[in-house]
Amino acid sequence: MYRFLLTPRWWGINVFVLLAIPFCVFMGSWQLSRFEDRMQDHRTATERVDPEDRAPARPLAELLPVDKETSGELATATGRYGEQLLVPDRELDGKDGFYVLTLLRTDAGKSLPVVRGWLPGTADPARAPAAPTGEVTVTGSLQASETPGSNGVPVQGGLPAGQTGAISAATLVNLVPDDLYDAWVTLDKGDAGMKAVPATAPQGSGLDLKAFQNLGYTGEWFVFAGFVVFMWFRLLRREIEFVRDEQLGLVPDDERATDPKEASAEGDDAAEDGRSGEERAPSREAEPAQ
Repeated sequence: MYRFLLTPRWWGINVFVLLAIPFCVFMGSWQLSRFEDRMQDHRTATERVDPEDRAPARPLAELLPVDKETSGELATATGRYGEQLLVPDRELDGKDGFYVLTLLRTDAGKSLPVVRGWLPGTADPARAPAAPTGEVTVTGSLQASETPGSNGVPVQGGLPAGQTGAISAATLVNLVPDDLYDAWVTLDKGDAGMKAVPATAPQGSGLDLKAFQNLGYTGEWFVFAGFVVFMWFRLLRREIEFVRDEQLGLVPDDERATDPKEASAEGDDAAEDGRSGEERAPSREAEPAQ
């Protein structure tokens, strides 16, 4: 009954199934591993910004450029405070306020944006404490440049002079003449009575839409694998039922599978009958009329 599995048609079906199932399982496992990697990055980033779990502070130059490994690490830098800006519409502990951002001119000739603290209310230069004078050494959490529209950074334009919507070299380069580091630091202890701004996890390490897309793709690939198995069993069942009906004589002649050998034999018999008919016809014509 199962001899049909050896036909070329079923050979093709079986090979496809044997290749499709491992491929679907592999792709599903790969997508699941991507989701697990993002989960681990999120946990690592969350642990990294906890002051109790971080390594001792290191010089700024050793932590640049900022990436997932160095974001949130304690960095130290020495220089003199320069121009001061405000970052409005920043929420902390459920309250609206603003950051006080001051540029620290280092001995390397570049300026590092330093968030000295947070104040509640509307951004007002008169409320922002002046930065310390003379040479200072700051210690804070290293952060990557912000991107407007992500990680809670608002998309703003047309701000008053002395304010910036995002803390990034690309934004600040249009506001100050300094050569800037592509990073910034938030002090662990707020300066001049301001509240310290906690470090945030690096972008791309949270449970964002991409992470849940990986999880969704995982389910899709495993569903595809199950669908291939389901269709193979369904085709097999239909073929078995067809063979069984054929053996019981329940299949009409026009739907009955024709064996190539039988078809060839029938063709030979028909051809032989045709030749016999042609040979007999002249013999009848040769007989004299009675």
